[in-house]
Amino acid sequence: MREHGVLKRVLLIYREGIRRINAGEQVPVQPLHAGAGIIRTFIEQYHEQLEERYVFPRLVKAGKLTDIVPVLVRQHQRGRVLTGRILDATAEPTPPRARSGLVADMAAFIRMYEPHEAREDTVVFPAMREVIPPKEFTEMAETFEDEEHRRFGAAGFTGVVGQVADIEKALGIYDLNQFTPRV
Repeated sequence: MREHGVLKRVLLIYREGIRRINAGEQVPVQPLHAGAGIIRTFIEQYHEQLEERYVFPRLVKAGKLTDIVPVLVRQHQRGRVLTGRILDATAEPTPPRARSGLVADMAAFIRMYEPHEAREDTVVFPAMREVIPPKEFTEMAETFEDEEHRRFGAAGFTGVVGQVADIEKALGIYDLNQFTPRV
């Protein structure tokens, strides 16, 4: 589920947007809108849809994580609401009165999805490997990859990562070295 890497990078884009808005800088509407667009298409309409269709039902059927799956689904639903609001707020220049709402929505999205993806990585996906036999797991991975290429073309994941990199470059946050603390 390498899609979580894309999600984490868009969360960094949102953090940079929040930082700029809180510093009184101009709202970077185009990069934030593009980031939210990636969340909508690649995370919500692709990645989450696969989880809800293939992963979560198998876990529930096996009696695993029956307490956490409904929470994850509800978080997917709430995330879609927040993404819609972020897309709306960044469709054109954001008026000053709408900035606090945009910041609140991006912050809420970050606050929810950091623990969400961590729980999936450390609990859900390991449990999935326990309940899905290896042969079926391989077939499922092939189904996911076929769907990825159907939706995103031959470049698939690599193309989406390239889009994220372009947004990071536009915001000046692409250079990984800038995040290294001086000690």
